[in-house]
Amino acid sequence: MSRTAPGDPRAARTRARLRAALLDECALRPLAEVGVASLVRRAGVGRATFYVHYDGLEALAVDACADVVRQAVDALHAWRGRPDPVEAPPALREFFTGLAPHAALYRSLLAPGGGGPLGRVLHRDLRARSLAERELAGAADAPLVASAVAATFAGVLADWLHGLLRADPEEMAHQVWQLLVALHRSR
Repeated sequence: MSRTAPGDPRAARTRARLRAALLDECALRPLAEVGVASLVRRAGVGRATFYVHYDGLEALAVDACADVVRQAVDALHAWRGRPDPVEAPPALREFFTGLAPHAALYRSLLAPGGGGPLGRVLHRDLRARSLAERELAGAADAPLVASAVAATFAGVLADWLHGLLRADPEEMAHQVWQLLVALHRSR
């Protein structure tokens, strides 16, 4: 991903400009049609600066979409106490509803079934969060259930974004929530 020091404010500003420029470019055309030249022109940085921060457009795209991964992980863990087995938490419903503006970019980075560069990041982060919470609660088979939750969510999300599952965002949030609650109860 980025090859600069994470604490450097100038580098953070440059990466933010590159991420914003990529999202703007992808609003006009698919990621596969975005060129580094147009991207750096839009961001107001040089081509060499781009390569100081990223190995290529895919690395930048995954970084630009990292917020959606954080939102997904946070949305799935936005409840306390005993979860409602039917109604998804509001944060999860908001997450699904908010995907539309950049859905084409997410589809290019998240393959059906949950693979692809964004799918790997989503699976890794969601598994880590689920594992930590299950271990903290002393739940049985924490690694198994954490892996199942991460794979299920990444796969369902990807399939929905690719049109393999038909549901509006609210309905999809409830359906995936019910699956995940069932997984947590299975062990």
